[in-house]
Amino acid sequence: MKKRMCLLLASCVLLTGCASLLDREYSTVEAHSSKFWESESTGILRAENYQDIVNDLMLLIGQHTDQAVIRLYSYDDGVTVADGLEKAAAEVQQETALGNYALEYITSSSTAQRGYYELSVQLGYRRTAEQIAAIVNATSVTALQSLLESALDDGKTELTVRVGYWRAEDRAAVEKTVTDLRTERGLTETPEWTISYYPAEGTVGLIEFTLSPAAKDTIQPEGESETPTEYLQTP
Repeated sequence: MKKRMCLLLASCVLLTGCASLLDREYSTVEAHSSKFWESESTGILRAENYQDIVNDLMLLIGQHTDQAVIRLYSYDDGVTVADGLEKAAAEVQQETALGNYALEYITSSSTAQRGYYELSVQLGYRRTAEQIAAIVNATSVTALQSLLESALDDGKTELTVRVGYWRAEDRAAVEKTVTDLRTERGLTETPEWTISYYPAEGTVGLIEFTLSPAAKDTIQPEGESETPTEYLQTP
């Protein structure tokens, strides 16, 4: 009994560190699991079913991969493969927070091989690898104020936050946090910040803040006017 409990605890430890990687509640495998990689050295992924295709695409986005090969098993005909791949690409791009935020498009083609289908996938991005790597995690929107304050102190002009827990009323809470912070920092006369939600509807997983350049909360050099140049009025 003791041995069985130890194995169960070990399994739980392995699984808890994996869910955030794929940005999907059902994803409980690691990036380097053999379930995903046919040949990690050559960058070839594998999939046994529809959900594996979705997970593979999420891995590629997380690594900002432009093109890859996926070997798909357990499919009998090319039509089913094409339909499944098209559906998976649409789900990733439209329904997942990371795909909705980072992707411009996904294109693909398939070739029948002996025992599997080889999928060639191309991904186009509207976010850079640096922007994806800079995403920070928060359990809920209550952490946004401290994250935004740190971004201002560091002179950043954008901040993207992955939120682990989202409620319908959280949009109002986000707006209030931004309004209160801008008032506290004396930024009410500067250009408004842009707040973008991903996905735009339903349960939000990522929030992107674009802070105007004038919103940097920095100390002006001695002898320099504190009024931004763009707000100076000429006679």
